[in-house]
Amino acid sequence: MNLSVCGLICTDCPFYTNPCNGCYNVKGQTFWAQEATHEKICLLYDCAANKKGFNSCGECDDLPCKKFQELKDPNITDEEHIKSINDRVKNLQNN
Repeated sequence: MNLSVCGLICTDCPFYTNPCNGCYNVKGQTFWAQEATHEKICLLYDCAANKKGFNSCGECDDLPCKKFQELKDPNITDEEHIKSINDRVKNLQNN
């Protein structure tokens, strides 16, 4: 299974390979992060990979941390967001 730093299954994403090549390949500077964040990098990638030196959020004792919970796709409902968090945490724990 090809997982992102935050536990998304890359191949399930409609943007994978068009325009996204995966967060590891672009070092967290995904197309959406460049548009949506002041830092121009995914905040979860930056925290896990750059600041903590982890391969994924799954290595962090604070999973799911406040940042993980607050980073929400504005196109989904709160219920979908909670399900996504639970699914991603499970993916990371089973990887």
